[in-house]
Amino acid sequence: MSTSSRDGANAAPPPLNHLRVLSTNLINRLHMLLNGIAITAILFYRFTGAGIKMIERETPLFGVPLPYMIITISEVILAFLWVLHQAYRWRPVKRTVFPERLPAAEEALPGVDVFVCTADPGKEPALGVMNTVISAMSLDYPGNKLAVYISDDGGCDGTLNAVREAWKFSRFWVPFCRKYKLKVRCPEVYFSTAVAQGGEDDSNEFHTHRRIVKERYGEFEEALAKNTSKSVSRDHPPTIQVMNDGSNKDNEMPLLVYVSREKRPGQPHHFKGGALNVLLRVSAAISNAPYFLVLDCDMYCYDPSSVRQAMCFYLDPKISQQLAWVQFPQKFRNTSEYDIYDGRLNPIWREGQGFDGIRGPPIYGCNFFMTREAIYGTRNISKGADLNQLKKLFGSSNEMIESINNIHTQKLLEKGTKPYDALQKELQLLASCAYDSGTQWGKEVGYRYFTVVEDSITGLELHCSGWKSVLLDPSKPCFLGTSTTNLNDMLAQQTRWSFGLMQIGLSRFMPLVYGPLRMSIIQSMCYGALVLDCLYTIPFYGLAILPPICMLYGIPLYPKVN
Repeated sequence: MSTSSRDGANAAPPPLNHLRVLSTNLINRLHMLLNGIAITAILFYRFTGAGIKMIERETPLFGVPLPYMIITISEVILAFLWVLHQAYRWRPVKRTVFPERLPAAEEALPGVDVFVCTADPGKEPALGVMNTVISAMSLDYPGNKLAVYISDDGGCDGTLNAVREAWKFSRFWVPFCRKYKLKVRCPEVYFSTAVAQGGEDDSNEFHTHRRIVKERYGEFEEALAKNTSKSVSRDHPPTIQVMNDGSNKDNEMPLLVYVSREKRPGQPHHFKGGALNVLLRVSAAISNAPYFLVLDCDMYCYDPSSVRQAMCFYLDPKISQQLAWVQFPQKFRNTSEYDIYDGRLNPIWREGQGFDGIRGPPIYGCNFFMTREAIYGTRNISKGADLNQLKKLFGSSNEMIESINNIHTQKLLEKGTKPYDALQKELQLLASCAYDSGTQWGKEVGYRYFTVVEDSITGLELHCSGWKSVLLDPSKPCFLGTSTTNLNDMLAQQTRWSFGLMQIGLSRFMPLVYGPLRMSIIQSMCYGALVLDCLYTIPFYGLAILPPICMLYGIPLYPKVN
């Protein structure tokens, strides 16, 4: 064998991903320096005797420097928050992936479960939710390695019927997408006149097939329009149905599972965190894929290669051992460049690049892939743990315990059978509202129940446990959804987020106290800026209201220029 042949055989495979530090890094640090000098100067003035004497001498309304104190407090809070936010700008990065370099053999690709959450059919129309489900089933990934679970927190019969109709239509849609390699696999978008996307093939066969599938989609829409049930129940037993008719030809169709967890009056349900934990348990008993994707019901899969893009990180031996989740940005189709409420959340994703330059971004609600190993916390369990110890952590279900022992092994659907009927008793247990009691679900296992923003507290604890994450923002969005477009919805959304984050900031999980012993100072600052962001309201009101009043009454707040 020649030397060149040996070198070629021993050459390392090309990288699956690439990290680039943004060129704004130097500019950001220069800006920090200049801004820091200015802030130091103004605070020095505020806390020197000269400033206080001046305001006491020239205050006509108060015998004490009340306006001066209010403006000083506002500036101190503003300076403190500014310092925390500089952690985002320390090392912003951009990542690129090469999915074409993934192994060609389907056997080399791991399984993925997809979780779609819905709660109220009145606010979340069934047609939009089912389009999200169908787009997830149509992802460019082996059908026998993919399972889609929809959580119906409202326990609505209309949603269950819609899932059945979605399964019927998907048996025509999924093979059509894969045969012609469609770029857009959300049927509502594909068949819309505004986005007239074709396939890779322009033959008569393609157009004939397209016409047939479009007719089927029309029938699907009509069936959902007739399905008018929108009643939501808060007192109902668990319902799990696997949409499998036993004719899973060539394993082309992914698994589709409807899950409605049990709800009873007086029993806490823990909002979205509780729903996701039920999906984790139910999916563990059915498919047990080592990775899962979380989607909101209005966030459909726009780029079918998203799973393969995420696998460019999980199959990279250099980072996969410490990688917990891969976060994709939330992009929206109903916002414009003149969006006055920032529905596109642009600042969040700019800050996410800074997070990514440290140890990775937090969990941003949806559009992220996660490993079961990370969310279960199994690395903290000793290898010799007995059955009783595992049941104290994960509950009494034998199927759940078995899935923990086989956490890296996906269960595959057997063709021509209905293997999940025998599991119904176990699935009912896993979806019951009392299953969490006496276990570590919501505390050390699964999504944490401490606050309504379960994503933020869960991400914080995983980072403190040594896990890393990455942010991938490709030029073509992998997921598209709808955002708030009016003031009322925006205020309701921001209030909920701010309340949940402030819960973390005022608890023992305060990142500036809880974090430094478990992760780097700069990462703790990033999380501190995230949870304390609502404190901006104090300097906002102080600096917006007080200076005009002081100007009218001749009260000086700043030194005179000579």
